[in-house]
Amino acid sequence: MRNLLFLLLFAAGSICVSCNSGGMSATAKKNMEINDAIVKGYGSGNFDKMGDYIAADGIDHGGEHGDLVGLDSIVANMKRYQAMMPDMKSTTTKVFADDEYVFTWSTSEGTMGGQKIKMTGVDVTKFKDGKAVEHWVYMDPNDMAKMMPPPPPPAAPIIDSVSPGNK
Repeated sequence: MRNLLFLLLFAAGSICVSCNSGGMSATAKKNMEINDAIVKGYGSGNFDKMGDYIAADGIDHGGEHGDLVGLDSIVANMKRYQAMMPDMKSTTTKVFADDEYVFTWSTSEGTMGGQKIKMTGVDVTKFKDGKAVEHWVYMDPNDMAKMMPPPPPPAAPIIDSVSPGNK
């Protein structure tokens, strides 16, 4: 009888542990929802609720000329990019989240300056108290190279007009 009781308690405990160990926490799920709301707002051009999702002192480390600090700067940059590529469509390949970070692997396509562009990258967003506080973006270097203007042709070699035989 004692062995049966022990076996039942062990089985019940194992079931409880397995139910709690493999799932995502409520905080991680909330972070994913907030991240998704930011992406959808950006894609649709609806920036009105960004203050609900991004901290007032948030930092975007993906600015062209350095960090963008503060909600207003981040939203202004989002609006600028959305205006530059209004037909952009993003496809999410995979999202991972924990209680502090959301990692989003995605591909974006659209037209910028008359040129079709396709970019694959990973966005890393840090969350605190239910808001995005930091953001980094890592793009495929090959995609970035395709967006760059071609380099200028090499300069003509400089010929020294005063050589030892011409003196």
